[in-house]
Amino acid sequence: MYIPDNILKKVNEWLTPTFDNTTQEEIKKMMTSSPKELEESFYKNLEFGTGGMRGIMGVGTNRINKYTLGKNTQGLSNYLKKAFPNEELKVVIAYDCRHNSDTLAKVVANVFSANGIKVFLFEELRPTPELSFALKHLNCHAGIVLTASHNPPEYNGYKVYWQDGGQLVPPQDEEIIEVIENLAYDEIKFEANESLIEYIGATVDEAFFKSTVENASFNTATSSKENLKIVYTSLHGTSIKAIPAVLAKAGYTDVNIVKEQEVPDGDFPTVKSPNPEEPEALTMALALADKNNADIVIGTDPDSDRLGVAVRNLEGKMTLLNGNQTMVIMTAFLLEQWKRQSRLKGNEFIGSTIVSTPMMLELATAYGVECKVGLTGFKWIAKFIKDFPNQKFIGGGEESFGYMVGDAVRDKDAVAATLLVCEIAAQAKAAGSSLYQELLNLYVDHGFYKEYLISLTKKGIEGANEIKQMMIDLRENPLKEINGQRVVYIEDYENSIAKNLISGETEVLSIPKSNVLIYYLEDGTKICARPSGTEPKIKFYFSVNEPLNSIENFKKTEAHLDQKIKNIVAEMQLN
Repeated sequence: MYIPDNILKKVNEWLTPTFDNTTQEEIKKMMTSSPKELEESFYKNLEFGTGGMRGIMGVGTNRINKYTLGKNTQGLSNYLKKAFPNEELKVVIAYDCRHNSDTLAKVVANVFSANGIKVFLFEELRPTPELSFALKHLNCHAGIVLTASHNPPEYNGYKVYWQDGGQLVPPQDEEIIEVIENLAYDEIKFEANESLIEYIGATVDEAFFKSTVENASFNTATSSKENLKIVYTSLHGTSIKAIPAVLAKAGYTDVNIVKEQEVPDGDFPTVKSPNPEEPEALTMALALADKNNADIVIGTDPDSDRLGVAVRNLEGKMTLLNGNQTMVIMTAFLLEQWKRQSRLKGNEFIGSTIVSTPMMLELATAYGVECKVGLTGFKWIAKFIKDFPNQKFIGGGEESFGYMVGDAVRDKDAVAATLLVCEIAAQAKAAGSSLYQELLNLYVDHGFYKEYLISLTKKGIEGANEIKQMMIDLRENPLKEINGQRVVYIEDYENSIAKNLISGETEVLSIPKSNVLIYYLEDGTKICARPSGTEPKIKFYFSVNEPLNSIENFKKTEAHLDQKIKNIVAEMQLN
């Protein structure tokens, strides 16, 4: 059997006594029976992407296991000692419902403690936003959460948070990666110092719940809260540890939990994918909502940083909102609340990302605040908060169903966002309106923006090459016209260049480099191409818009925008 030299070198290293017998036996088995799997497991090292490091669990450098995570943790330990000399170093660790998350979290805790670092380890699974909160609450230097968000069951992951509660961003991420890459596996200290590991739970929970209720409550009348009928599902994930308690503390009494999906389970047995972005994931919740005549459905992903929302449309039928719509509704509500409370002083900002709806810019203009737009991923919104301490952050989101309310948590937070969306729905219902009606009112006031996402999965080495070639083609042979509309502007974030195709003028983009390309058409259409940083996918984001002069014309205008998107997709041969 032929094994390429670069892979054979790595395989032979993993067959040395540095690695345990179980690992070595698994590799030997792959060498004889699964050469393709062996190649996939060793052809590269796992990399940090948009939301940390995610991968399939198993042996090898391209897999999540005690050695790849141990090496990360040893490198991070070394970096922390240099970054914070003469300080008592402290880290906090959380994990989700995935297979091996608890044991891998203990491995990570062991390595930190073996390096003389104090560890706060959650006693059980917890939502990712609680890790961000706990980091600041416990005055830690860094935090780790073991999670693969909404990836398939065979995945796990490792997300690193820094002192401010946000995920790693430049320059720390590159510096830490360099330290990790220069480490040898035999330098990992696996022998725990148990006296430095402290298990945490209820006390931190209570502080997190209290903070969430304070930040995401907006003077909703008790009767209005009690009159809102909610259906909620945790999709077998971690939010069950927080959302029911937070809703109860906030005064919501009519909360109907989808029992079949209530117990955390890394196999996610009732769904094809535990991703609230995908309508199928909320099938059971929608059925319960129709049975109970509920006003709103809320479902969260396994680590509880994203939420999917469904509400009743003008005909009374449950309708799934997309991430752009929930982001717009929540941001508009927050802005209005700040305005009513006379809190808008001119130094506030909201946050969004380059692939999210341009409607966020319209809202910012309408309320006289700034909209800071960053790369995909909430670490960039958290970085805005850190980089602009003299400005006040109101809220921010991204199209992929994430939202952050204020700055108590420096990451997308489905716990606070769930409470906020319930506040909006309860107040709207009490006023004889609905959350859906409020969305349509926003379209009338600010323009009807319609977004659409196509996500193409390309697995393995061949898939990665195919994605790479697609981006090369879009860059080197840019489209000049799409659906009868000229391309007037192209932003290339990998080369940090924005070019006006009409005037020929170029300008340098200040946002950090990323493999993203955005086309702007003369009618205001926006088309973005971006390989995923955490999954074997390439994503295409479409945004079209036109004025909406009345709610009565909503369906007609929507049909026109839908057709425009279909035409663009067909012309780009993406269907």
